[in-house]
Order: sequence, then structure tokens, then C-alpha cells
Amino acid sequence: MPASGSSPASQPTGDVVLEAREVVKTFTTGRGGLGRTRVSSVDGISLSLRAGESLGIVGESGCGKSTLARMLVGLEVPDSGSITYRGRDVTGARRADRRLLRQGVQMVFQDPYTSLDPRMTVLEIVGEPLAASRTAARAARRERVAELLTLVGLAPDLMERYPHQFSGGQRQRIGIARALALEPEVLVCDEPVSALDVSVQAQVVNVLRDLQRRLGVTLLFIAHDLSVVRQVTDRVAVMYLGRIAEIGRTATLYEAPAHPYTQALLSASPVVDRSRRGRMAARIVLDGDPPSPTDPPPGCRFHTRCRLAQDDCRAEVPSLRSPATESGRLVACHHAEDALTRLDEVFGPPTAR
Repeated sequence: MPASGSSPASQPTGDVVLEAREVVKTFTTGRGGLGRTRVSSVDGISLSLRAGESLGIVGESGCGKSTLARMLVGLEVPDSGSITYRGRDVTGARRADRRLLRQGVQMVFQDPYTSLDPRMTVLEIVGEPLAASRTAARAARRERVAELLTLVGLAPDLMERYPHQFSGGQRQRIGIARALALEPEVLVCDEPVSALDVSVQAQVVNVLRDLQRRLGVTLLFIAHDLSVVRQVTDRVAVMYLGRIAEIGRTATLYEAPAHPYTQALLSASPVVDRSRRGRMAARIVLDGDPPSPTDPPPGCRFHTRCRLAQDDCRAEVPSLRSPATESGRLVACHHAEDALTRLDEVFGPPTAR
């Protein structure tokens, strides 16, 4: 059974807005002939976003997070599988489907220094989606840009300036304003704060959280910083080498991770709050190096580094399932129950919050 993240056990209530079903994406690297190799970036991932929720995606570099995000907004086409928006298959990206997807799903890019055209004013940058979709006349576009800048905490009288006249945090706010221009239902945020100073990251995160509360927009939030993801999201999906290792409610996953990779990932995350150090204070050190995506291991892709790996892990691909005696999360691990027991043995019982 292929790994799947779409299950009643892992989903909140509400209408499904955006859904990926068994999407696969590979890339070819190297020059022609024998030097060309195929890299598996996303391998059979399924997940869904429901109206008004916030889903985080975490995992180490190269696990396929950004490729998945680009497929969800239509910037990459899956090799197989499907993507639906409001129940309509937009995988083929016909003209009408592309317009529907672009209006409903927008992206906030990682680097605010390269995602804004330096030759365009803020008025032109934020108003470009309106001009391209012909949804507003020129005079109305100016009024709409002023409204969007105010929404993200920037003064409307800055719209005649160019990107180089702004700080990194201000540029990212401009990128968010541009993404909101067509009033999308879903914002896909691909590491929107990783290129910013720590002091500025909280400001941008607060902008996104405020927009979600005020506009009801659905967020897909990709980040390396696990503490940021915890603040922003309702659910979290953990990716490893192109597949989902675990997906569930943020509070449940952070307090008692059931996949050995999730446990190691959280144990490596620095914790500043002393009251939260007890549960995941010890570091789980993984053996070896991550496998190459050009030649992933058989069975569970994490078995080469897992402290609980057994023969079935090496031979059989684990399906996403709910661990025995609990619901509300899905784990792609043959021995999730054992992993939860070992978690208590190593770290002790959950601390009181």
C-alpha cells in the first residue's frame, strides 16, 4: 500500500480545498549518456488541506518539501498522481484550470531578495497579479495595492519605491501582499522566514498568523525551524527522502513523536524555554549519512539510520497508519508502538504544560 497522508484520522473537520494524491516527481541530473541519473524528489505523497487550517511540512534539506509545494501551486507538473483544487483536477493544467489554480492558490517564496523584480516598483509588483488577470482597472489597482500594503503592515505611500529600498522583512511583507492580491484561499509559504534575521522572523510569522485569523486563509507552511512551525500550524507532516514519515496534530506530534526520525529531528531542535526541556532534552544521534535520492534504500527509507530497524523494515515499505491505542496521527513505521514506548524510556513521561 502506498504511503498516504489523506485519512480521517489525520484530518480536521472542514471542506477540502487542496489535495494531492499519490504525487510523484523525479528529476534528471548530469549530462547525456551514462552520466545521466534520475533523482526521486517526491515519491507517492498524499495529503489534503482543509479550509482555514494551517499545515506545516518539515524535514531535512533535499527531502522534497519545496518540490511538493511547487507542484501544489502548479509550478511543477507531477510525473504521476493528481492534484485537485475544490474537487477539480488541475494536474493537467489546462488554461481554465491554470487560471482557477492561480486565483485560488498563491505562493510566498523563500528569498525576498530574489523573488521581487528590482526594476519594478512596489505598486507594479503587488498589482501585477491584478493586471495579469484583468480583474481591476488601473485606478482600482492602485487602491487595492494600498489596501494590501496596509494589511501586511506597510504604509501605502511606500508603493512608488523599489525593492532595494526595503529591508528583508519588509520585502517579504511585499511578497505576502502580492500573493494576497487575487484573494486566494490557500497560501503556500516555502520557508518564508529562513532568509531573515531571527529578530525579523517573528514579525513575519505574526503577519501570517494575523492574516489567517482575519481572512480565513489556509496555510501550507514549510520551514526548517521547528519552533516556528509549532507556533503557526494546526498539523505537521514530517518528510524524509521524498515520503511522509508522520503526520498529525502539532501538539500531539511535538509532545510524543511516534516515528524514530521525528523523534531524532525534534531532539536536535534547540529549546530555549526551560520548562520544555525535560521531554526532549536528550539528543538522538543518527548513525551514518542520509541515503542518496538517486538510489534510495528498499523498504523503509529510514531503516539505514534507525535504531529500531528490523528485517521487515528492510524489506517492506511501511504504510501510513494510526498507532495502536491512539488516533489523530498517521505514522509510516512498522514499529511505531515500540518507538513510543522507547520514547518514554529515554525521555521520561510528558512534562506538564
